[in-house]
Amino acid sequence: MSQARNSLTRSVLSHAILLTYTIIALAPVLVVILNSFKTRAAIFNQPVMPPLPSTFSLIGYATVFGRGNFALYFTNSFIVTVVSVVLVMVFGAMAGFALSEYRFKLNTLMGLYLAVGIMIPIRLGTVAILQIMVATGLVNSLWALILVYTASGLPLSIFILAEFMRQVSDDLKNAGRIDGLSEYKIFFRLVFPLVRPALATVAVFTMIPIWNDLWFPLILAPGEATKTITLGAQSFIGQFLTDWNAVLAALSLAILPILVLYLIFSRQLIRGLTSGAVK
Repeated sequence: MSQARNSLTRSVLSHAILLTYTIIALAPVLVVILNSFKTRAAIFNQPVMPPLPSTFSLIGYATVFGRGNFALYFTNSFIVTVVSVVLVMVFGAMAGFALSEYRFKLNTLMGLYLAVGIMIPIRLGTVAILQIMVATGLVNSLWALILVYTASGLPLSIFILAEFMRQVSDDLKNAGRIDGLSEYKIFFRLVFPLVRPALATVAVFTMIPIWNDLWFPLILAPGEATKTITLGAQSFIGQFLTDWNAVLAALSLAILPILVLYLIFSRQLIRGLTSGAVK
């Protein structure tokens, strides 16, 4: 009886902690969305209250779609995010397969070298990156952002995928070799489908920083034709006057795609995070 009571207490405590963390994490997002449907006066006077008939307003969304080029900003962010995530997953899976499958002299050193990329922020190399993009003529192009995001996402992708690929049965891969499959076919037909939970984990951890990033779009692609959604939202922030209705509306619209993608990949993400926890 005492053991069951202790187990129940731990379960209640764990759920209470998780629920508290969830509320703290979601509260700012909820406040942004609620205030995007309110008048300017209500945003400052009643910031945590839901929109009422007297305070409800769509002026922020009207401004975003009327004055701002939101469709273009959204398209740019979508292209950059999708292409970068796909490249990170494909190249990360290839490198992870090589590190986990083949044994060579620099295998361990190569793994450590790639792990350093996780610990060192890529923003420390902003000046050098900008010089490279200027020299190659890629400034104010989406490819400048895609290349930078792909490079920054590969270390974590390789680290995660290599660990997952080490758990793939050697008997399965050797059976494919006996059947005459090439290494490419073994990778794409046998190994790649088995690490889908890890790929979902990589996708989620990669796409959120890319979608939300303001630093590199501001430095590498500040032109009107290449602005991302986060940089486009800055156009409503002035030196002396800020259109908070439009800013909150733009941020609310920017949240929706990431939320939808997270819900799509949530099951695979949880499987990827918990895989190997119980043997």
